[in-house]
Amino acid sequence: MPPMGESIMECTVLTRLKQAGDAITADDSVLEVATDKVDTEVPSPYSGVLNEWLVKEGDVVAIGSPVANFRVDDDINQEASGADPVTDIENSAFDAVAFLENDLQKAVQRTSEIDPSQEVIKSDADSNTFYSPLVLSIAREEKLSAQELASINGTGVENRVTKNDVISYLTERNTKREVAPVTTPSVKGSTEIIEMDRMRKMISSRMIESKRISAHVTSFIESDMTSVVKWREAVKNDFRKKSGDSITFTPILIEAVVKAIKDYPMINISVEGDNIVKKKDINIGMAVALPDGNLIVPVIHHADQYDLAGLARKVNELAKRARENKLKADDLAGGTYTVSNIGAFGNLMGTPIIVQPQVAIMAFGAIKKKPAVIETPQGDLLGIRSLMFISHSYDHRVVDGSLGGMFLKRVSDYLENYDAHRTLL
Repeated sequence: MPPMGESIMECTVLTRLKQAGDAITADDSVLEVATDKVDTEVPSPYSGVLNEWLVKEGDVVAIGSPVANFRVDDDINQEASGADPVTDIENSAFDAVAFLENDLQKAVQRTSEIDPSQEVIKSDADSNTFYSPLVLSIAREEKLSAQELASINGTGVENRVTKNDVISYLTERNTKREVAPVTTPSVKGSTEIIEMDRMRKMISSRMIESKRISAHVTSFIESDMTSVVKWREAVKNDFRKKSGDSITFTPILIEAVVKAIKDYPMINISVEGDNIVKKKDINIGMAVALPDGNLIVPVIHHADQYDLAGLARKVNELAKRARENKLKADDLAGGTYTVSNIGAFGNLMGTPIIVQPQVAIMAFGAIKKKPAVIETPQGDLLGIRSLMFISHSYDHRVVDGSLGGMFLKRVSDYLENYDAHRTLL
């Protein structure tokens, strides 16, 4: 099982796309799997024949563990040239183990940082029961007793309890608590109990975890978008004719954020224990609403290396693949700062929750025409302007109000001073 992105240690096998005995070409998809972040397909790195599956549909598989026996066509060529395919396989295995050890050390570190007085569950090294750091963290957060955790049927390797097992148990327990009052005579009308799907459970868990980790503070500013609105209106039809793509406000907003990050690089950081990790890459996550109402955040990697036309194409591509459930694990990994265009839903402003392990997120509200005071050398005038609220949530552990406020103001300045004469193509 190949790496699936930052901090992902296991995934669930949804579908085996090939059968034993099938001939496979390199890059053919052989598995469909689900991670905490996305459902994705796993391609074969080589051409050859699938001899035997080592996993079943529904299995929870650790990253780096074997999933199939495979006869690689290149083995014959390697043997003829004197190469040692066994050594190559061993090297790949060592790479996978190193990847696992790195993530495991981080998970153990996070677990060890929990105050021992707050512990509800412990994994007993002297018994045959093993609970991963993630499972233990969820159990502590939800105040599960040792008896409750021991009663959960594990679906992982060697019947170990996985994160999904714990979430399913909690959902069933909470549903029972909700259903009971409905039968009492004092309740009027009717209710419908809807079980959360896997993605909604994951979103719920991540939002609660983010609020627990980060000291959220939100600042606001109202930005004059008149120049941006007029420029986009003037170029959008020509851009569509020449490129076949639309130019929405989102890439324009992302461009302003990227410029501001270059001016204030300490907003492009994360926290690991008592250390601040300063990121050199500018990878912008953009929140996308899915047709089922859930939310997903694909990432534009190296966003500072795109011009505006390139950003527009990338935004459209990621949004389209997100809504068609065609995102890959890499599309969701490595974000360093996130934006959300809540104005698309008619919202004026909001207080967005930070995407961990980032330290800030920005939400752009709806652009509305309003009467406003316009300052001119000849005096103040009253005019109609296109105005937009920008919300900036940041982690007050490492981002003070001065940095959070100046960064927000700089994004607004780039938008208000937009070059109305720039060319797009």
